[in-house]
Amino acid sequence: MKKKLALVLALALTASLSLTACTTSGGTSSGSGSGSGSGSNAGTETVTGGKEGGTSLTFTTGGDQGTYFGFGGVLAGKVGEATSTQVTVISSGGSQANIENMEIGDAQLGFVQSDVMAYAYQGIRNFDGAAVTDFSTVASLYMEQVQIVTLDPNIKTVADLKGKRVSIGAPGSGVYYNAIDVLAAYDMTENDIQATLEDFGTSAESLQDGKIDAAFVVAGAPTTAITSLATTKDVYLVNLDDEHIDKLKESSPYYEKAVISADTYEMEADATTVAVVATVIARDDVSEADVYNFLFGIFENTEALAAAHSKGAELDLEFAASNTAVPYHPGAAAYFAEKGIEVPTK
Repeated sequence: MKKKLALVLALALTASLSLTACTTSGGTSSGSGSGSGSGSNAGTETVTGGKEGGTSLTFTTGGDQGTYFGFGGVLAGKVGEATSTQVTVISSGGSQANIENMEIGDAQLGFVQSDVMAYAYQGIRNFDGAAVTDFSTVASLYMEQVQIVTLDPNIKTVADLKGKRVSIGAPGSGVYYNAIDVLAAYDMTENDIQATLEDFGTSAESLQDGKIDAAFVVAGAPTTAITSLATTKDVYLVNLDDEHIDKLKESSPYYEKAVISADTYEMEADATTVAVVATVIARDDVSEADVYNFLFGIFENTEALAAAHSKGAELDLEFAASNTAVPYHPGAAAYFAEKGIEVPTK
């Protein structure tokens, strides 16, 4: 019964994704704001408006089996439907890659983890000595959980990963540093595991084929790659205990305790972990009208977005304006000001 239900969920996610994205011959996926997501919001009328003079923006997200890509396509579709701004969604290597693509002008918008965004702005960790400061915050959208996935029921804690084959994320993603942080909280390093660098989809395939024992997946749950894996296998999420979560937060305040409910992947019990914030950023030279329109398309149509994607139900205006690590874009500040919310700008 579990497998049948998981299969239905996977098919539903695939159908939703097909409405919001297509794959090019080069393997890069994109969703056009002119049509993505339309038809997913049956019975929900789109609120249109925003500012005139919108342009076309490229929005880099994440791997095509992650939440960034799927939800990004839905957001792009609604913005294009509701405003004069058109948004094209591109799959990518994740947070660091998105910041780097924006820095060289290959993208105007990007999804990033809140911790990686702070690293870039401060010039630390994966941006050591090479700070990137020509971007601003658009909105904090939802929490993304650190999911340590395994098919081995004997791997119950992070300590059990010692000596095991573990995927710690794709190069250029924030997952790598999340994995390093979590291991450090348990007095472990990358050298204590047999580490591989794989994206979500490849990690799921490697788990399926028995090539790895566990994988770090940092994305909003449910995540397509894990849901797909659960159609044929019993999946387990490794738990973090309160003592080690507190230790992790002392050294890395970007993390918050999070609980993933058992029914997310039809597991036997809830899983306790930590989470960071999925944030949209924009190049500083993106027009105020375009960033305003991006927020208008989203937050004037939250009901429709909730109907189109599970993460749409988590959209909250106060939370969107809660980031303190990087100042907000003037276009975002203008939108929030109309809602009676003041955010810091450069």
